[in-house]
Formats: sequence, C-alpha cells, structure tokens
Amino acid sequence: MVAVDVTGFWENGWTIVRGVYTKDDVQRLREAAYWSRKHFGGDLLANARLREVLTDGNFVRIAQQILGEDKILYAGDSAFTVNGIQRGFHKDNADRIDPNAPDWQGRYTVLRFGVYLQDHYRHTGGLNLRHQSHNTPDVNVGKPLYVRSRVGDVVVWSLRTTHSGNGLQLKFPKSKVPLPHEHDKYAKWRVASKDGDRIALFAALGLDDAHMSRYTDYLKTRKYICDIWRKSRYDQAALSAAEQAGLLVRNLPVETANDTTVGQNADYVALPY
Repeated sequence: MVAVDVTGFWENGWTIVRGVYTKDDVQRLREAAYWSRKHFGGDLLANARLREVLTDGNFVRIAQQILGEDKILYAGDSAFTVNGIQRGFHKDNADRIDPNAPDWQGRYTVLRFGVYLQDHYRHTGGLNLRHQSHNTPDVNVGKPLYVRSRVGDVVVWSLRTTHSGNGLQLKFPKSKVPLPHEHDKYAKWRVASKDGDRIALFAALGLDDAHMSRYTDYLKTRKYICDIWRKSRYDQAALSAAEQAGLLVRNLPVETANDTTVGQNADYVALPY
C-alpha cells in the first residue's frame, strides 16, 4: 500500500503521494491522452483508455486512508488536459465565498486527485497552491507553493484548497514562487524548461455524504461538466472495473440525460442554502 501523509493532508490541505505509477504507466497514459484529445470528450470513467486511474484502486486506497472510511464515491467529475492554459488562484468546492455556507461546516470530505504525466520537480508548468488555505474561503490566505511533483506521483488536495494550474518554476531563486498574475514579468532565461507537453488527469472522489451531495448539486449547474456528461457512457466494463476497485459510482450521465434544467451556468454561481 502506498504511504500517505494523512496528518499532513488535514493540516495543510494537500499532500503528494510519491511513486504511485511507473514510467511505463505514465507513458501509456500520455499516449492515451493524445488519442483521447482527438477521439473522446467524456469523463475518465467513460474512457476505456484512461479509466484505469479511477479503477486500478490507487485513488480509492489513498482516499480511504485520508478519509478514514472504506466507501469512496465517484460522481462524474474527472477530466484530462493537454497543454491547458488555465491559471489563477481559485477553489473548486460549491461554497467558495460564504464562510457560513454548508461546505465550511464540519470536516470537508471531497478530494481532488491530480496526476501530472511529466516532471515538475525540476520543470515548470506544475500545480500552484496556497499552503493551509483549506479552512477559509479567502483566496489570498496561505503561503504560495509550487508543487514539485515527480513522474509517477499523485497530488491530492481538498476542493477547498486554493490552487492554480500552470505554475511557474524559476531556475533562480527556486524558493521564489511567482503568483499567477506575475508570470509575464519574468525573463525566459529565469524560468525552468518544460518537460514536454503538459498532460494532467484530474478526478474528484469523496464520501457519500452531505458534502459530496452538495458538490454534485453544484456540478449540475455548470455547463462545462454537463457537456462532458452528455458525451459519457459507463458501459458494463467500466462499472465492473469500478466495483472491483471498491469505487462507488453515481451515474451522472444517466441521471442528467433528460434534465433540461442542468448546465445553465457557464461561470461560478453560489448555491442557495
């Protein structure tokens, strides 16, 4: 079983699980992502060539250790990116602004998994986050960090943790972490090189509880994920693989198929409570 710093996760809002995947695994996933960019637009579970990150049991075992319970739920939130350009600190949870909203009551139990299919230990383009930012809705709180993940690592953070894609790794000083809006002010010679195309796989897993239910209700309001669900179908092979891995599945593509009220918001809109 992979070693997970459970205490560190709850104290800091994130952790790296080292060496989960081999170099061969990563190369296979990179090739699958290139293929999927041209031929597939659904979520990872519906993708026969990328679903293994959900069904090989690694995410499930990590989530079980962090959350302290065996029953782990997947509710349709996963994707891959190839050379994505998103940048800017934000949170992913349903209640991002109001500290009195349900997300900020009690222990938050929805996790974001990120697998970066290239090196970001010495190379630029990795994840930025704000350390210990998971207990406040204020996106300006928390020391900025560049997450130095190696090939084969899995990064896990709370949906409440402030983070940004496409971080900047400097050659000198490496201790300096430019904020997302500062990237353009650094000369190219100061920036570490890229390790090829930036490919990343993301998924949200958690407990089958009120936090996941609220997050799923929020996802139903967002156009981007409902568009993904319309292109997704979980065949028997996918559902059997998930079951074998110990992963519970809420079938959002089926659940939302004939619902004309979903996907109305292109941008974030807070849920009422």
